[in-house]
Amino acid sequence: MSIAKIIELNAASKTTLDDAVRAGLKKCAESVKNIKGAWVNEIKVVTDENGNVTEWRVNLRVTFVVQ
Repeated sequence: MSIAKIIELNAASKTTLDDAVRAGLKKCAESVKNIKGAWVNEIKVVTDENGNVTEWRVNLRVTFVVQ
């Protein structure tokens, strides 16, 4: 039997949504082992005064197996 745990984290990227997710998972993997997957809970963008996207932000729920 294995037990999984879920943690929530926020990540951001100035380039793409994909990059924000990858950056969040990479940083998480520095201290969390056995990551099995993640849900993107929320997506937010920061814009300039002209409506151009300047930053992508994501809220992730990361699942990992407890040893």
